[in-house]
Amino acid sequence: MIVGAGGGFIFVPALLILFNMTPQIAAGTGLVIVLLNSLFGTIGYVKQKRIDYKLGLVLTLGAVPGTFLGIQLSRMVSDGLFHVAFAVMLIALGMFLFIKNRPGRTVHGAQFETAAASEPLSRAFPASHKSFIGLLILGLVLGIISNFFGIGGGWLLVPILIYLFKVPPHQATATSLFSLSLYASMGVGLQIFYQHIDWMAVLWGGIGVMLGAQLGVLISNKLPGNVIIQMLSVLLIGVGLNLIVT
Repeated sequence: MIVGAGGGFIFVPALLILFNMTPQIAAGTGLVIVLLNSLFGTIGYVKQKRIDYKLGLVLTLGAVPGTFLGIQLSRMVSDGLFHVAFAVMLIALGMFLFIKNRPGRTVHGAQFETAAASEPLSRAFPASHKSFIGLLILGLVLGIISNFFGIGGGWLLVPILIYLFKVPPHQATATSLFSLSLYASMGVGLQIFYQHIDWMAVLWGGIGVMLGAQLGVLISNKLPGNVIIQMLSVLLIGVGLNLIVT
Protein backbone atom coordinates (compact mmCIF):
# COMPACT_ATOMS: atom_id res chain seq x y z
CA MET A 1 0.00 0.00 0.00
CA ILE A 2 2.80 2.42 0.86
CA VAL A 3 4.29 2.11 -2.62
CA GLY A 4 0.98 1.89 -4.51
CA ALA A 5 1.61 -1.68 -5.58
CA GLY A 6 -1.47 -3.36 -4.19
CA GLY A 7 0.53 -6.00 -2.27
CA GLY A 8 0.18 -8.76 -4.86
CA PHE A 9 3.90 -9.12 -5.54
CA ILE A 10 4.28 -10.23 -1.90
CA PHE A 11 1.08 -12.26 -1.55
CA VAL A 12 1.28 -14.33 -4.74
CA PRO A 13 4.86 -15.59 -4.15
CA ALA A 14 3.79 -16.52 -0.60
CA LEU A 15 0.97 -18.63 -2.02
CA LEU A 16 3.34 -20.28 -4.47
CA ILE A 17 6.15 -20.93 -2.01
CA LEU A 18 4.40 -21.56 1.31
CA PHE A 19 1.14 -23.15 0.16
CA ASN A 20 2.24 -24.82 -3.10
CA MET A 21 -0.67 -23.42 -5.08
CA THR A 22 -0.72 -23.67 -8.84
CA PRO A 23 0.11 -20.44 -10.68
CA GLN A 24 -3.48 -20.09 -11.86
CA ILE A 25 -4.99 -20.36 -8.36
CA ALA A 26 -2.27 -18.19 -6.82
CA ALA A 27 -2.77 -15.51 -9.47
CA GLY A 28 -6.56 -15.53 -9.13
CA THR A 29 -6.43 -15.45 -5.34
CA GLY A 30 -3.76 -12.79 -5.32
CA LEU A 31 -5.78 -10.58 -7.64
CA VAL A 32 -8.69 -10.61 -5.19
CA ILE A 33 -6.36 -9.45 -2.42
CA VAL A 34 -4.94 -6.78 -4.74
CA LEU A 35 -8.47 -5.56 -5.43
CA LEU A 36 -9.34 -5.36 -1.73
CA ASN A 37 -6.07 -3.61 -0.96
CA SER A 38 -6.45 -1.10 -3.77
CA LEU A 39 -10.07 -0.32 -2.85
CA PHE A 40 -9.25 0.42 0.77
CA GLY A 41 -6.20 2.44 -0.22
CA THR A 42 -8.09 4.42 -2.84
CA ILE A 43 -10.60 5.50 -0.22
CA GLY A 44 -7.77 6.96 1.82
CA TYR A 45 -6.25 8.78 -1.15
CA VAL A 46 -9.62 10.19 -2.21
CA LYS A 47 -9.78 11.89 1.16
CA GLN A 48 -6.28 13.30 0.60
CA LYS A 49 -7.26 14.52 -2.91
CA ARG A 50 -4.12 13.05 -4.51
CA ILE A 51 -5.66 11.11 -7.42
CA ASP A 52 -5.44 12.26 -11.04
CA TYR A 53 -8.75 10.77 -12.17
CA LYS A 54 -8.36 11.47 -15.90
CA LEU A 55 -4.98 9.79 -15.95
CA GLY A 56 -6.32 6.79 -14.05
CA LEU A 57 -9.34 6.36 -16.33
CA VAL A 58 -7.24 6.40 -19.51
CA LEU A 59 -4.96 3.74 -18.06
CA THR A 60 -7.99 1.66 -17.13
CA LEU A 61 -9.40 1.96 -20.65
CA GLY A 62 -6.22 0.45 -22.03
CA ALA A 63 -6.14 -2.26 -19.35
CA VAL A 64 -9.55 -3.73 -20.20
CA PRO A 65 -8.44 -5.85 -23.23
CA GLY A 66 -5.22 -6.72 -21.40
CA THR A 67 -7.28 -8.27 -18.64
CA PHE A 68 -8.66 -10.92 -20.99
CA LEU A 69 -5.27 -11.59 -22.59
CA GLY A 70 -3.50 -11.97 -19.25
CA ILE A 71 -5.88 -14.62 -17.93
CA GLN A 72 -5.73 -16.63 -21.15
CA LEU A 73 -1.92 -16.57 -21.10
CA SER A 74 -1.87 -17.77 -17.47
CA ARG A 75 -3.86 -20.84 -18.53
CA MET A 76 -1.32 -21.73 -21.22
CA VAL A 77 2.13 -21.54 -19.54
CA SER A 78 3.82 -24.20 -17.40
CA ASP A 79 4.39 -23.77 -13.67
CA GLY A 80 8.17 -23.59 -14.11
CA LEU A 81 8.00 -20.89 -16.75
CA PHE A 82 5.63 -18.89 -14.59
CA HIS A 83 8.04 -18.96 -11.62
CA VAL A 84 11.04 -17.94 -13.72
CA ALA A 85 9.21 -15.13 -15.50
CA PHE A 86 7.87 -13.84 -12.21
CA ALA A 87 11.28 -13.80 -10.53
CA VAL A 88 13.14 -12.21 -13.45
CA MET A 89 10.55 -9.48 -13.78
CA LEU A 90 10.64 -8.55 -10.10
CA ILE A 91 14.43 -8.55 -9.83
CA ALA A 92 14.92 -6.52 -13.03
CA LEU A 93 12.51 -3.83 -11.98
CA GLY A 94 13.90 -3.73 -8.45
CA MET A 95 17.45 -3.24 -9.73
CA PHE A 96 16.31 -0.52 -12.12
CA LEU A 97 14.65 1.41 -9.32
CA PHE A 98 17.61 0.91 -7.00
CA ILE A 99 20.02 2.33 -9.59
CA LYS A 100 17.74 5.20 -10.58
CA ASN A 101 17.22 6.16 -6.96
CA ARG A 102 20.89 6.43 -5.97
CA PRO A 103 21.73 9.28 -3.59
CA GLY A 104 22.12 12.54 -5.49
CA ARG A 105 19.90 11.58 -8.42
CA THR A 106 16.97 13.83 -9.15
CA VAL A 107 13.48 13.59 -10.61
CA HIS A 108 11.85 16.57 -12.36
CA GLY A 109 15.15 18.40 -11.80
CA ALA A 110 14.85 18.19 -7.99
CA GLN A 111 15.15 15.70 -5.19
CA PHE A 112 12.26 13.32 -4.60
CA GLU A 113 11.60 15.18 -1.37
CA THR A 114 10.17 18.07 -3.37
CA ALA A 115 7.14 15.87 -4.01
CA ALA A 116 6.21 15.76 -0.35
CA ALA A 117 2.63 14.94 0.48
CA SER A 118 1.94 18.50 1.64
CA GLU A 119 2.27 19.87 -1.88
CA PRO A 120 -0.86 20.56 -3.97
CA LEU A 121 -2.00 18.01 -6.51
CA SER A 122 -0.28 18.39 -9.88
CA ARG A 123 -2.56 17.62 -12.83
CA ALA A 124 -0.17 15.55 -14.91
CA PHE A 125 -2.56 14.28 -17.56
CA PRO A 126 -0.76 14.76 -20.89
CA ALA A 127 -2.65 16.61 -23.62
CA SER A 128 -0.74 15.32 -26.66
CA HIS A 129 -2.12 12.56 -28.87
CA LYS A 130 1.14 10.63 -28.62
CA SER A 131 1.05 10.65 -24.82
CA PHE A 132 -2.59 9.53 -24.86
CA ILE A 133 -1.74 6.54 -27.05
CA GLY A 134 1.25 5.80 -24.84
CA LEU A 135 -0.99 5.67 -21.77
CA LEU A 136 -3.41 3.31 -23.52
CA ILE A 137 -0.54 0.97 -24.43
CA LEU A 138 0.77 1.17 -20.88
CA GLY A 139 -2.69 0.26 -19.60
CA LEU A 140 -2.80 -2.73 -21.97
CA VAL A 141 0.54 -4.01 -20.63
CA LEU A 142 -0.60 -3.50 -17.05
CA GLY A 143 -3.83 -5.39 -17.70
CA ILE A 144 -1.91 -8.36 -19.10
CA ILE A 145 0.64 -8.43 -16.28
CA SER A 146 -1.96 -7.87 -13.60
CA ASN A 147 -4.05 -10.87 -14.57
CA PHE A 148 -1.21 -13.13 -15.69
CA PHE A 149 0.69 -12.87 -12.41
CA GLY A 150 -2.19 -11.80 -10.13
CA ILE A 151 -0.09 -9.02 -8.64
CA GLY A 152 -1.86 -5.94 -9.87
CA GLY A 153 0.45 -3.60 -11.73
CA GLY A 154 1.10 -0.67 -9.44
CA TRP A 155 4.69 -1.76 -8.81
CA LEU A 156 5.31 -1.17 -12.54
CA LEU A 157 2.95 1.75 -13.04
CA VAL A 158 4.34 3.91 -10.23
CA PRO A 159 7.93 4.17 -11.56
CA ILE A 160 6.70 4.64 -15.15
CA LEU A 161 4.45 7.51 -14.11
CA ILE A 162 7.33 9.05 -12.19
CA TYR A 163 10.15 8.67 -14.71
CA LEU A 164 8.33 8.87 -18.07
CA PHE A 165 5.29 11.02 -17.36
CA LYS A 166 6.91 13.18 -14.64
CA VAL A 167 4.18 12.58 -12.05
CA PRO A 168 5.20 13.37 -8.44
CA PRO A 169 5.72 10.14 -6.43
CA HIS A 170 2.86 10.59 -3.96
CA GLN A 171 0.42 11.42 -6.76
CA ALA A 172 1.69 8.48 -8.83
CA THR A 173 1.06 6.15 -5.90
CA ALA A 174 -2.51 7.39 -5.41
CA THR A 175 -3.39 7.33 -9.12
CA SER A 176 -1.90 3.86 -9.45
CA LEU A 177 -4.19 2.46 -6.76
CA PHE A 178 -7.23 4.18 -8.24
CA SER A 179 -6.59 2.70 -11.69
CA LEU A 180 -5.76 -0.69 -10.20
CA SER A 181 -9.02 -0.81 -8.27
CA LEU A 182 -10.93 -0.39 -11.56
CA TYR A 183 -9.24 -2.90 -13.86
CA ALA A 184 -8.64 -5.44 -11.09
CA SER A 185 -12.42 -5.56 -10.57
CA MET A 186 -12.90 -6.90 -14.08
CA GLY A 187 -10.03 -9.33 -13.66
CA VAL A 188 -11.49 -10.73 -10.45
CA GLY A 189 -14.80 -11.30 -12.21
CA LEU A 190 -13.04 -13.40 -14.86
CA GLN A 191 -11.04 -15.30 -12.26
CA ILE A 192 -14.27 -16.18 -10.48
CA PHE A 193 -15.70 -17.44 -13.78
CA TYR A 194 -12.68 -19.73 -14.29
CA GLN A 195 -12.77 -20.83 -10.61
CA HIS A 196 -9.18 -19.74 -10.03
CA ILE A 197 -9.70 -18.43 -6.48
CA ASP A 198 -9.01 -20.03 -3.09
CA TRP A 199 -11.61 -18.27 -0.97
CA MET A 200 -10.15 -19.38 2.36
CA ALA A 201 -6.87 -17.70 1.47
CA VAL A 202 -8.83 -14.63 0.41
CA LEU A 203 -10.58 -14.58 3.81
CA TRP A 204 -7.41 -14.54 5.88
CA GLY A 205 -5.53 -12.34 3.44
CA GLY A 206 -8.45 -9.93 3.35
CA ILE A 207 -8.36 -9.54 7.11
CA GLY A 208 -4.74 -8.45 6.86
CA VAL A 209 -5.62 -6.04 4.06
CA MET A 210 -8.31 -4.35 6.12
CA LEU A 211 -5.94 -3.94 9.04
CA GLY A 212 -3.01 -2.65 7.01
CA ALA A 213 -4.46 -0.65 4.11
CA GLN A 214 -5.34 2.54 5.94
CA LEU A 215 -2.14 2.35 7.99
CA GLY A 216 -0.16 2.13 4.77
CA VAL A 217 -1.80 5.26 3.37
CA LEU A 218 -1.04 7.19 6.55
CA ILE A 219 2.61 6.09 6.54
CA SER A 220 2.95 6.94 2.85
CA ASN A 221 1.71 10.45 3.53
CA LYS A 222 4.50 10.93 6.09
CA LEU A 223 7.39 9.56 4.02
CA PRO A 224 9.52 11.46 1.50
CA GLY A 225 9.25 10.26 -2.08
CA ASN A 226 12.75 8.78 -2.28
CA VAL A 227 12.03 6.50 0.68
CA ILE A 228 8.92 5.20 -1.09
CA ILE A 229 10.94 4.24 -4.17
CA GLN A 230 13.70 2.67 -2.05
CA MET A 231 11.15 0.53 -0.24
CA LEU A 232 9.67 -0.61 -3.54
CA SER A 233 13.05 -1.59 -5.02
CA VAL A 234 14.15 -3.57 -1.96
CA LEU A 235 10.85 -5.44 -1.80
CA LEU A 236 10.96 -6.37 -5.47
CA ILE A 237 14.53 -7.68 -5.39
CA GLY A 238 13.98 -9.60 -2.18
CA VAL A 239 10.80 -11.30 -3.33
CA GLY A 240 12.30 -12.17 -6.72
CA LEU A 241 15.41 -13.76 -5.20
CA ASN A 242 13.32 -15.71 -2.73
CA LEU A 243 11.15 -17.06 -5.53
CA ILE A 244 14.25 -18.32 -7.39
CA VAL A 245 16.01 -20.01 -4.46
CA THR A 246 12.89 -21.79 -3.31
